[in-house]
Amino acid sequence: MDRVMEEVRLSNYLRLQFPSKSENESLARITVASFVANLDPTMEELTELKTAVSEAVTNAIIHGYGEQAGEVTIECALFDHTVKVVIEDKGVGIADIDEARQPMYTSRPELERSGMGMTIMETFVDSIEIESTVGEGTRVTLIKTFGMSNDVM
Repeated sequence: MDRVMEEVRLSNYLRLQFPSKSENESLARITVASFVANLDPTMEELTELKTAVSEAVTNAIIHGYGEQAGEVTIECALFDHTVKVVIEDKGVGIADIDEARQPMYTSRPELERSGMGMTIMETFVDSIEIESTVGEGTRVTLIKTFGMSNDVM
């Protein structure tokens, strides 16, 4: 297993780290989209992934750090027709993940946020995992497989 992970890390792996500034959300979205281009996703699949990544990065910046400076890290790995994207911050963390996953919930109502970020992520990827510790940060893992929904039986 270690050899397989090492092979993936060397040939199908991306790590991007950037300051928690809102203008870097587009950098993250474009970088991930470019990274998965070799999987030949449809425009719809690519748009869905870019949207999910945008939501996760925006949540890290707005909710993870607020007005504080910090860093957001994205790691991507390709496996067959699947991409695994991990977005991580070292911000305030999420006290109640179940509550945060509810549509219309926002920890920053003063910013007039819609509270739909997690719902959007769940809609556009095959699976999502959220790990968070208050005071230590949040890690969101998105997994999306390309080309499988278009198969004809």
